[in-house]
Amino acid sequence: MKSFTDQYLNKIQLTPQLFSLTNALSEYRGKEELYEKQSPETLHRLIEAAKVESTESSNRIEGIDVAHKRVEAIVVKSSQPRNRSEQEVSGYRDALDRIHTTYTGLPVSLNTILLLHEFLYKHTENPGGSFKREDNLIVDRLQDGTIRERFRPVAAAKTYDAMKALVDNYNYLVQQSHYSQLLLIPLLILDFLCIHPFSDGNGRVARLLTLLLLYHAGYKVGKYISLERIIEQSKETYYETLEKSSQGWHDGAHDVRSWQHYFYGMLLASYKEFEQRVGIIRRRSGNKRDQLIQTIRDYNGKFSISNLEVICPNISRDMIRKVLRELRDKGQIRSDGLGRNTKWFKIDKL
Repeated sequence: MKSFTDQYLNKIQLTPQLFSLTNALSEYRGKEELYEKQSPETLHRLIEAAKVESTESSNRIEGIDVAHKRVEAIVVKSSQPRNRSEQEVSGYRDALDRIHTTYTGLPVSLNTILLLHEFLYKHTENPGGSFKREDNLIVDRLQDGTIRERFRPVAAAKTYDAMKALVDNYNYLVQQSHYSQLLLIPLLILDFLCIHPFSDGNGRVARLLTLLLLYHAGYKVGKYISLERIIEQSKETYYETLEKSSQGWHDGAHDVRSWQHYFYGMLLASYKEFEQRVGIIRRRSGNKRDQLIQTIRDYNGKFSISNLEVICPNISRDMIRKVLRELRDKGQIRSDGLGRNTKWFKIDKL
């Protein structure tokens, strides 16, 4: 579509920062293959946690908020959904499972994109799997109740042709090998979101599509680290860069660099966390309390209870809270934020 014309692609120039980011990602991809060979048991511990986080975060970005324990029950234990929100959580779980297990059988095609959308709604009364029939807008709802138009997507009558051109052009460029897939993937996601082909679920399908495209390109970090959680944690920047890079899109005059910087930065953050978690799990020893303190000692930057649960799946959330309170009372850690947004950080050596 608009980002895949020869005229536009010829204008794209990798800044030194973008060049550095893509080189770093290529190096991490090599490390990932090494970890898969050397530490299969360690990586297996990360997979289920990533599914839970991805399902929870991707839905929560869209305002679908389900208690963590229920998300965990639905994703890990296949519990039956109790309401519409849980039905959509179940659909995202199914879509993730399909990508993780059979991504090689999911080509970049209209049928695959429609299938991912169908998964999102297969547990609801209103099935998905079809493009929008009415024009839609991308808007911001401001605090005073007013609505600001952020972007006007492709008209419903032109959506099928726009989507077909998008996947056809992408596949042609991949086959020709003139451009790296790592360059093309964020362009496809931006164009997809500018077309906005569905009446609902565009953001979630875009994130599922991101995971699938990265799988095809050999970047499998989304299997072990939730890309959706990384996006949720930087949600404001996510929307800001999408808006900035979509300006002038209809005329092919948009500047994709802001979105590229965000996309590659998000992916690099995922790989850095992946490497850190693998290292921490490998080094863990002793009883549960000692394991937890060792994990906190090794953790770089701020962390949440969910982060600790992923690395220490054998330790209950109640015990994690107890140890965090002990360390806080000793003046060794502090908290920042409230509720699920609470982050902890070290202020003294453990």
